[in-house]
Amino acid sequence: MKYFIPVIFSILLMSCTNSPKYDINENKYEKSKEDISVIERKAPQKFLDVQISSKKNLLKQTVVKVNLFNKAKMVTYKDIHLKLRFYSKTAALLEEDQDTVYEEINPGASIKFKSKYFTPRGTDSVSVSIISATPVN
Repeated sequence: MKYFIPVIFSILLMSCTNSPKYDINENKYEKSKEDISVIERKAPQKFLDVQISSKKNLLKQTVVKVNLFNKAKMVTYKDIHLKLRFYSKTAALLEEDQDTVYEEINPGASIKFKSKYFTPRGTDSVSVSIISATPVN
């Protein structure tokens, strides 16, 4: 019994070390940031989200309000090219148009864009999709 207490005490001392439990490798962290950045630069359409609303004004123009959101974690985008499609009540495509937003969108931010179009008679709805965007260095 008199040897039992010193043995337990020495085992406890050997198990206590000052080494960290989790070794965070700085190189792995930087590498993962680079990987995310590469993915976000290759496919801006996956990281940019669009919300739109439209209405007619007194001059019979269709006013399209676009809200662009950047869901990327690291990359800022600029010069976003949009494709607008104007549809009839029966969902027939009446006209396509393209526009460019010459602003920068930081990660996690959003911007608003408004434009007016003389659309074909019978236009009932509008859809907007992102064609491309340029990543900022």
